[in-house]
Amino acid sequence: MSEEDDDQPPAPKRPRASPPPDQVLDNVLETVLQFLDSARDRCAASLVCRSWHRAESATRASVAVRNLLAASPARVARRFPNARHILLKGRPRFADFNLLPSGWAAAAFRPWAAAFASAAFPALGSLFLKRITVTDDDLDLVSRSLPASFRDLSLLLCDGFSSAGLASIASHCRGLRVLDVVDCEMNDNDDDEVVDWVAAFPPGPTNLESLSFECYGRPVSFAALEALVSRSPRLTRLGVNEHVSLGQLRRLMANTPRLTHLGTGAFRPGDGPEDVGLDVEQMASAFASAGRTNTLVSLSGFREFEPEYLPTIAAVSVNLTTLDFSYCLVFPDQFLPFIVQCHNLERLYVLDSVRDEGLQATARTCKKLQVLHVLPLNIHEDADELVSAVGLTAIAEGCHGLRSTLFFCQSMTNAAVIAISQNCMELKVFRLCIMGRHQPDHVTGEPMDEGFGAIVRNCSKLTRLSTSGRLTDRAFEYIGKYAKSLRTLSVAFAGDSDLALQHILQGCSKLEKLEIRDCPFGDAGLLSGMHHFYNMRFLWMSGCNLTLQGCKEVARRLPRMVVELINSQPENEKTDGVDILYMYRSLEGPREDVPPFVKIL
Repeated sequence: MSEEDDDQPPAPKRPRASPPPDQVLDNVLETVLQFLDSARDRCAASLVCRSWHRAESATRASVAVRNLLAASPARVARRFPNARHILLKGRPRFADFNLLPSGWAAAAFRPWAAAFASAAFPALGSLFLKRITVTDDDLDLVSRSLPASFRDLSLLLCDGFSSAGLASIASHCRGLRVLDVVDCEMNDNDDDEVVDWVAAFPPGPTNLESLSFECYGRPVSFAALEALVSRSPRLTRLGVNEHVSLGQLRRLMANTPRLTHLGTGAFRPGDGPEDVGLDVEQMASAFASAGRTNTLVSLSGFREFEPEYLPTIAAVSVNLTTLDFSYCLVFPDQFLPFIVQCHNLERLYVLDSVRDEGLQATARTCKKLQVLHVLPLNIHEDADELVSAVGLTAIAEGCHGLRSTLFFCQSMTNAAVIAISQNCMELKVFRLCIMGRHQPDHVTGEPMDEGFGAIVRNCSKLTRLSTSGRLTDRAFEYIGKYAKSLRTLSVAFAGDSDLALQHILQGCSKLEKLEIRDCPFGDAGLLSGMHHFYNMRFLWMSGCNLTLQGCKEVARRLPRMVVELINSQPENEKTDGVDILYMYRSLEGPREDVPPFVKIL
């Protein structure tokens, strides 16, 4: 190189091509939207403009289709091509009370199974199904086609499948971390061939972190279950069914040092070799060993427990945050010595067999309680009164952090409900179920209007409300006036006239789900909500005073709503009136798989 070359200025660098402005904006938006978790916020962002819509679509990881009939899998796949977590819900909640005939939407999941099989969601990692009929063929098709990234499958309140379907999932989803089957009705009858689905898991170490089959009604091979647990070092959640004995549970616990959530099954000794010589001290030692007193935070199960073994769980009581005794017939003398040690409890599910004494002890001890469910031992209206306003008042005075409660009782007072509203200001869910129909205040004989009025006035964060007892139109005037955050409302055997329904539909601007049964509401009340129905997810009305003409008028004026008329007793043809109205939004229009007892207007 010469000196002249050294004196020359360096050649100018060629400028790099800048990406188009639209691409820069999309990249920035996608980066920002990844930190936006709220589905409502994401929906709002997607409506700003087309570029925001594209960016939100590309970055949405979690998708919830809360009505399986509202959107097709093809539409969802186009809208959210990178979805990793999908939640699907099928039947409405009132189906849990046998108000919906069997087979209402028996084939609704089939298109989704086909979509999963065709790799419509290539990034799918978890699938949560609730109140959906799922067949063994569906599970087999899905299991053979899921991407390698798939990890979690949860089935809640589903039906239609058997052990063969679970075996397909276990054998083909090799990276499975979660397999939870909760409160499902499975099809393994005595005459059917039962598949050992636990043994279907591949040999060798697994990635299982959660395994729950508490609702499975048949015995599983304990040898296969013990082997599976022993080669699952990451297992932190385990829920076994009632056929697993205490001795077997003790052996399973010995192989799960990281366990944080335990469903105990029957919680009684069995007849197998694992239970020979088993005593209370050995079980107590099993709960106290391996640092379990510090790691175990949730207990459930106890479906056929023997009372003498209940004290064995005392060792883990201090750190428990969740205790589920909803299948456990436990009485105050058994419940009190244990609950007084649960100072960190946040979620409690019990039968009303604990009586008011159990609730009073809970209120004195569990100052961190956020969720309380008190379920009925006897669902009949004339059952003995086990819990009352005394227990609810105690909870109100002792558990100021309560956020959600489901409380079944035979009678109630306005004073107790008012106490809840004044002391539990963070309440978001209040579901009071007085078993007797049209029951007034147990002490004064007045309607329960003022109690529910206080709930909606004082609890500004309330999003879900279930009413019961004797309620006049005035109670619904309170709800329409003050419940401005309410999204779900369930009403049964209440109200005097259509004015009650008008108060709700004209006052609760954020209402999404409205469930009504056996109320004196007719066409006038229904038509008063025409301005709001497009903003709602669904409306259910059964046992009301609706007419075919009124429902046709709604269908005519709201063509994008699907209006289904359902006969809850298909063997009895109804010619007058409307048995069940189920109306919901759908991007796809009326469905094609309509059973004979359903008429779509």
